[in-house]
Amino acid sequence: MSELEKDQKIAEVGDVGLPEDLARADLYGLIARFFLLPPDQELLDQIAASIPEGQGSADEAPLARLWDNLVELAKNNPAQAWRDEFDANFISVGKPNVVLNASFYLAGHLNEKPLVEIRRSLDTFGLEAAENITETEDHIAALCEVMRYLIAGDDVEISNLTNQRIFFNAHIRPWYDELCDAIEIIPDMRLYHSVAALTREFMAIEAQGFDMI
Repeated sequence: MSELEKDQKIAEVGDVGLPEDLARADLYGLIARFFLLPPDQELLDQIAASIPEGQGSADEAPLARLWDNLVELAKNNPAQAWRDEFDANFISVGKPNVVLNASFYLAGHLNEKPLVEIRRSLDTFGLEAAENITETEDHIAALCEVMRYLIAGDDVEISNLTNQRIFFNAHIRPWYDELCDAIEIIPDMRLYHSVAALTREFMAIEAQGFDMI
């Protein structure tokens, strides 16, 4: 994972492939990783090492402060603690404490019209879910991975700012706040509160940037 540039707005981005694009793609990838699986110790160590011991970020932007908080949690909580919190809240044979799928927030149930619409969008990009992925395409991790591809992919006919804006506004923007709310209202989700806060702030920056296009 490359060093994250904390508060970069899309309006400052030109062609795909600039450092700002790669920073955005990295953060989408990191958010996807946290919501698909609990972080392992290697990932936590990488996050912890992004800020040298005893130093905080000099950047006072909200996203930078939230990153600092995540770094501290990565330093001070082992992978097992993150796994326990993930399993207790995102995994269930019935309805989990927090559902991570767009259909639930936009239609009230899983596997509803929003999932169909996302699959149509993916078809236009020539994308499909990998065979080893069990989550449906409206899972927040899957949507963040699509955004990462639309930012950092090699095919500029697909990976471009226009497609990023359309996909984000249609499939992420309408519900990410509700997802973050659902996480933050559970007191015991101490670790994932930081992930939700980082996600909310980053998505808000993305939305603001797309509105400026």
